[in-house]
Amino acid sequence: MAERPLSPRISIYRWHPTMIASLAHRASGLVLVLFVPLYLWLLRGMTGSSEQFEATSAWLHSGLGQLFLWVAGVSLVYHFVNGVRFLSIDTGWFESRSALRSSAFVVLGITAVAAVILAVIL
Repeated sequence: MAERPLSPRISIYRWHPTMIASLAHRASGLVLVLFVPLYLWLLRGMTGSSEQFEATSAWLHSGLGQLFLWVAGVSLVYHFVNGVRFLSIDTGWFESRSALRSSAFVVLGITAVAAVILAVIL
């Protein structure tokens, strides 16, 4: 029996849409978790004194604040929509390879539309 690597490198795999969707789901979840301290800071600033409120509001209206809101919003939309996709897969929908591939593209399309809408709104 040939020796197989126990943990193959990522470069061995052939990339396909469902793999990218899965990795992006994990990345969007990580972004959401890493932003929690900033969310808490914003919440504290918005509920504090009027000076804290003004400073927090000014930061949210700055370029960095707008970027934060956009990245958080896009990550949330992607993570939610792809999470619904994963739940659908777990219940038996999208069992064929073509359906899995198509559903990954639908998730990316919905996220792209949401990203544009958020960019216009913000």
